[in-house]
Amino acid sequence: MTETIIGIYGASGFGREVMPLVKTHYHSISADVRFVFIDDGVNSTEINGFPVWDYSGFLSYDAINKFVVLAIADSGVREKLAIKCENDGLSVLQVTADNTVVLDEVEVGEGAILCHFTQLTSNIRIGKHFHANIYSYVAHDCVIGDYVTFAPGVRCNGNVHIEDHAYIGTGAIIKQGTPAKPLVIGKGAVVGMGAVVTKDIPPGVTVIGNPARLLVKS
Repeated sequence: MTETIIGIYGASGFGREVMPLVKTHYHSISADVRFVFIDDGVNSTEINGFPVWDYSGFLSYDAINKFVVLAIADSGVREKLAIKCENDGLSVLQVTADNTVVLDEVEVGEGAILCHFTQLTSNIRIGKHFHANIYSYVAHDCVIGDYVTFAPGVRCNGNVHIEDHAYIGTGAIIKQGTPAKPLVIGKGAVVGMGAVVTKDIPPGVTVIGNPARLLVKS
C-alpha cells in the first residue's frame, strides 16, 4: 500500500506545468509519496513519466492519504470537480512555487495554484481555487473571489475587486482603483489577452483592447 498519493487533475498543458511544482512542494509530505495525473479524456497511460489514471481508478487506488490538485483552467469545470472531490472525501491541495512572493496580511483560500514568479503584495483577500499563472501579480488592497483565473503575466494593481469566475487573459493590465471606489471586474467576466482595463467591467461580458472595450460579436 502506498502511504500518500497526489493526483494532478488535468493532464493538458497547465497540468503538465503544475506537476513539477507539486513534486517540489510536496515531495517530503511522506516517505512514500506517488504522483499521478487524473484525466478521464486522455488516451495515454503515461505523460512526462507519470501515470495517467481516470478518476475512478484514482478513487479505488489503495493509499492511506489521497490528495488532488485541480489544474483545470475552466473555472466552471474547476468548481464542479472541487464539489465532486469534496463529496468523495478528497482534500484539494494548494500549490505555491518556490519563488512566489507573498507579503503582509494576505489571505488565500483553499486550492490555489501560485505559479513561478507570482507576487501577492499586502492586504489582499483571495477566495478559493484561485489560479495565478507565471509572472502574475496582485497588488495591495485587492479582493478576489472564488475560481478566478489569471493567465500568464497579469498585472492587477491596487484597490481592484474581481468577482467569482472571472478570467483575466495573458498580459492584461488592470488599472488601480481607489479605497473609496475600487475598480470592479464582474462575476464571470473575461478580460482578453493584452487588454488594459481602465474602468469597471460588468458581469459576464468579454472585453478586449487598449483601453478595454466590449467585444461585439458579428
